[in-house]
Amino acid sequence: PKEVEGVIYGHSSVFEVAVIGVPDKKWGEATRAVVVLRSGKAATEEEIIAFCRHNLARFKVPKSVVFTDSLPKTTSGKISRKELKDRYQANA
Repeated sequence: PKEVEGVIYGHSSVFEVAVIGVPDKKWGEATRAVVVLRSGKAATEEEIIAFCRHNLARFKVPKSVVFTDSLPKTTSGKISRKELKDRYQANA
């Protein structure tokens, strides 16, 4: 996830991102990027995926992108991937 997140952080509209695995009927698990946009900026799922296709190997490109206002954090300030997985796996 770190490599994929690093690429997505390179997009000018992205403020914060976390990449998680979600269930996928075809692959078993697929990558999903959860993105917080910069204030006043806009981007679409297709735009983020195209940006990744241009900068990553094909198999590393997220299968989906969802946008949120903020990412959940642990008490130490790190992104809570467990909470993201709990929230977004049900919606996969």
